[in-house]
Amino acid sequence: MFSQIGPMEIGLVLVIALLVLGPKRLPEAGRSLGKGLREFKDSVTHATKDDAPELTPAASEVPVARTTDRT
Repeated sequence: MFSQIGPMEIGLVLVIALLVLGPKRLPEAGRSLGKGLREFKDSVTHATKDDAPELTPAASEVPVARTTDRT
C-alpha cells in the first residue's frame, strides 16, 4: 500500500521533530543520530580507525648500513 517515503512524509517528520525538540536542540539531536548511525555501521562492518594499512618507507628512505674497510 505505502511503498515509498516521499518529500511530504519527510517534511512532516521534520516539522514534528522541530515541534517536539525545538530549534535549539534539533541540531544536537541530528549530530547524535549521525554519530550513532556511524558507530553502528562501523560495528557491523568491523571497521576501526586502526584498520588503515600501514605505509612502508620508500626505497630511497630506507637507511643503508655503512661499513668501513679495515685492511
